[in-house]
Amino acid sequence: MTVEEHGFAPGTDVLIRKVDSHLTALRGSLRGPELELAEGLARSLRELVISTAQASAADRGQVRAAVHYFVLRRESRGNLLSVRSLAAAQRVVNKVVRQLGRPELLVETRRDRPARETAVSAGDAALR
Repeated sequence: MTVEEHGFAPGTDVLIRKVDSHLTALRGSLRGPELELAEGLARSLRELVISTAQASAADRGQVRAAVHYFVLRRESRGNLLSVRSLAAAQRVVNKVVRQLGRPELLVETRRDRPARETAVSAGDAALR
């Protein structure tokens, strides 16, 4: 019996292709903040897939579930994600990001950023 070594766990490239393919479909129908949210989710998911390729089965399973939630979550009447579904996918992805200890991969919406940036700016001003 021969043991083969792989750079990535089986399915890693499949998951990334699913994310990229879904994002391509979304680009045809989304604009503005919704498209930014979809692109942010895709970026975060790609990084999670790559960074957990050699992780435990439990961690890989969480990432796989988040990918499937993003890719397969659809409205009953259409083929594309609704804005509400994107927000639900954001919650799922951010939950996985937190559980895996990767806060730098949190996906924020445009309306989430100003409050955070204001707090950071105020903190910077206090240090001066």
